[in-house]
Formats: sequence, structure tokens, C-alpha cells
Amino acid sequence: MENSSRRNFIKNSVVAATSFYIVPRHVLGRGFVAPSDKLNIAAIGCGGKGDVNVRLSFNNGSDNIVALCDVDDRQSKKYREKFPNAPYFKDYRQMLDQAAKSFDAVIVSTPDHMHAPIAMAAMQLGKHVYVEKPLTHDIYEARMLTEAARKYKCVTQMGNQGSSGDSTRMIETYIQQGVIGHVSKVECWTNRPVWPQGVKSPKDKGESQPVPPEVDWKLWLGTAPVRDYHEAYMPFRWRGYWNFGTGALGDMGCHFMDVPFRALKLKYPTSVECSVGTVYADFFQEAFFDDVCPPSSAIHLTFPSTDRKVKEIKLSWYDGGIRPQVPEGVPYEVMFANIDGGMIFHGSKGMLTGGLFGENPRLFPVEKFDGKKLPTPEKPFVEGKTEGHQQQWVKACKQGYGAYTSSSFEESGPLTETVLMGNLATRSFMFRENGKFPGRKKLLWDGENQKITNFDYANQFVKRQYQGGYSL
Repeated sequence: MENSSRRNFIKNSVVAATSFYIVPRHVLGRGFVAPSDKLNIAAIGCGGKGDVNVRLSFNNGSDNIVALCDVDDRQSKKYREKFPNAPYFKDYRQMLDQAAKSFDAVIVSTPDHMHAPIAMAAMQLGKHVYVEKPLTHDIYEARMLTEAARKYKCVTQMGNQGSSGDSTRMIETYIQQGVIGHVSKVECWTNRPVWPQGVKSPKDKGESQPVPPEVDWKLWLGTAPVRDYHEAYMPFRWRGYWNFGTGALGDMGCHFMDVPFRALKLKYPTSVECSVGTVYADFFQEAFFDDVCPPSSAIHLTFPSTDRKVKEIKLSWYDGGIRPQVPEGVPYEVMFANIDGGMIFHGSKGMLTGGLFGENPRLFPVEKFDGKKLPTPEKPFVEGKTEGHQQQWVKACKQGYGAYTSSSFEESGPLTETVLMGNLATRSFMFRENGKFPGRKKLLWDGENQKITNFDYANQFVKRQYQGGYSL
């Protein structure tokens, strides 16, 4: 009897111990998150915006960060210490080769020139991806990532968090419900660049510095042509260099232009033209700094309209301190209340202004809209608003392909193509040949075929040649 009781006791103890793993979630208590309910995430790029993306995706432990990658040990130090059990890599290719089985999704927070090859490699392994804005460095890359997301059935999100904000949904509804009538013109502007642009680069000055021991400079260059290291490029200031970044427009265009792009259901533009700020090295001696983006620019895009009452829609962009004219009836201090920039929609019945992400939308003239009942936003608000952007993607990843995200590549891919059209026009505008500037004209765009039809030189900016053995 004693032996029998002992055997039963051991048997029951083993059953009890193993049953722990299949106890229903509600028995474990409110707030408990089962391991199977956590998304396992790899982060490529841990500093700057990567810091924010990792923090909000991890969400105080509601999800897991299981692998880290950065070419700069200084940038990754914080999260290497926070997640000591997560393997750390400098080369994302090694991370995908060696640790891919441990994660379901990847956050890409690198400089612009590396977004596409990293995101493509991750999607080809079936990983869901979150990619910082702008989605890509080149127009061609944006189209390729959009198509790849469908092909590999990945949940995607671009890091323009304003697309998850309440104001984006409000403005989208107001415009589509005709609150200000038929819209024919939109203007957007930003205070960027807040980093050096329109200056001579270290490369053009022949300057270089020793590579810091914490940095793998070859990996940082990635797809870009080889050049010597200089602290002027990193961190963050790479945005103003054509080989790495996409300038003020690439930095902020996906935030500001996203709102009219959605609200007016814009497709590919049909034309683009621009002007840029000029820098003089001496008296009547114009300086040409081909390695860097200009100090300021004004870009004008034309789109076909889906509104039968509007022939075409004009979208203008201003950066580097240039702003549009304030219309009659709109207070100056309201239109330019947001230091980051803003937007204004011109309609047949009135105007609508907003700041960054379209925040604080205002209707003018005030006397016409004061007290008027406005339509309720059609799309549901995102939990956490703009700071819920990363978690919205995380939750969608758990649901699987087809789950809604505010800025899936289906939406953000065409938006990024449109934004980057401005840089194509800018680089064409700056091109000089035998003392002349043949690209200073309206450029005609065949969006479906990704081709400028009246200035072939511009087409080299649709798709660049990768260096360093990288490919899509």
C-alpha cells in the first residue's frame, strides 16, 4: 500500500507539473500574457528612431525583442544591456542567416539607403516588417517592396506614425464628405532641414577621419559608393547626403503629404516641377554641391482627379524655411502655429489647415463653419494614437496577413514613390551641362512604367546601382 501510494503521488505530481503549461489563460490571472501571445521581434538599427521603435514595440514586455543588429556599438549599447539574452549582430545578413528561426518580425530603422535590401531579405524569409519612413531611398525600391509584401504575404507598416493619429482620420473624412467642397490644391511645408544641407561635404573637401572602433564603416556604407569616414555623416546627419538620405522631403514628406494622399485618394502624379535654393561661394559665383541636398526647395506635383468637378489636383511642397502665401481669412499665427510645418487644403467652399500629421485641423472662414456639425470619422481610431503605431503593427502581425495597419506597404509604397518624385525633380533641376540646366522644366511622369518621358537623364534617379554586392 505504501509503495502504491508513493507511485500514485509521484504520478499525480508529474501530471500536475506538466499541466502547468496548458492551464487556460483566464486561470493565470488578469494581465498575464502567455508566451504564445508575444511577438518575437528582431531590431535592425537600435539608435535614433530605432530607439523609439524598439521601445514601443517591446511595450514594457508585452512582446519580445529576441535579436539586435547595428553597425555602431555606441547606438546599440542601451538595448544590448536591456536585452542581454538577445544575440547581437553587426551584419543583418548574418542575423537573418543565423537567428531567423527565433523571430517572426523585423524592425528596420537604418539610414534610408539600406531600407529596401534589408526589408526585402526579411520578407523573403516570411518575416513581417516595420520600416522607418521614407519606405525606401529610390522610387523603384518602393514599388518592389509593395509587390513583395503581397507576394510573401507579410504584415507591413511604414514608420509615419501620423497615419495612426486621430487628425489623419478626421481630415480624410472631412475632405471626402465634401465639408470644404471640391479640393483642387493642397500646400504642405516643413522647417526641415535641421541638419546641414547646401554645404560642401567632407568628400568634396577631401576630408576624412579615423573610423571609430565601435563602427563597422563598410557595413554602414552598405549599398552606397565607397568613401572615407567622417563624423559629418553619422549619426542622423546622413539625411542631407544623396547617397544615404533623401533630404528634408524624404524626412518629412511622408508625414505631411500622407494626409492629402489619403484624403484625396491620390494615385501616381502626372508631372513634377521644382525650384531650389541657390548657394553662392563668392560674388556672382554660384556653388554646386552635388553630394548634398539643397538648402531649400519648392516642389509642385500634378495629379489626376477622381472628382468630376476638378480637372486635376495640385500638391505643392516647401522646405528650408519657404512657406506658401497665407490666404485671405486665415490668421497667420494659426496657419504657422506648428514649428515642424503644416498643410492647407483649398476647396470650393472653404479651406482646412493642420499641423504635423494634420493635427489641430481648422476650417476657414470661421464664420462659415462655426457651430457646423461635422461628420464622424469613418475609420476607427487607433489605440494609443500616434504612439500606438508600432503596437498596431505588432497586433496585426499576430493576426496574420490581411490584418489592417495604418500604413501598410499597399498604402505607403505609392506614397513614397510620390514623395521621392520631388527628389527626382530636384536632382534634375541641379544637373548642369555645358553651362546650361536642361532639367529645369516640368517633367512628365508615366507612373505605371516609372519613367520620365521628356527628360531621360532624370530616369537614373528612379533606380540606383547598388554597391558592395547588395541586391533586392
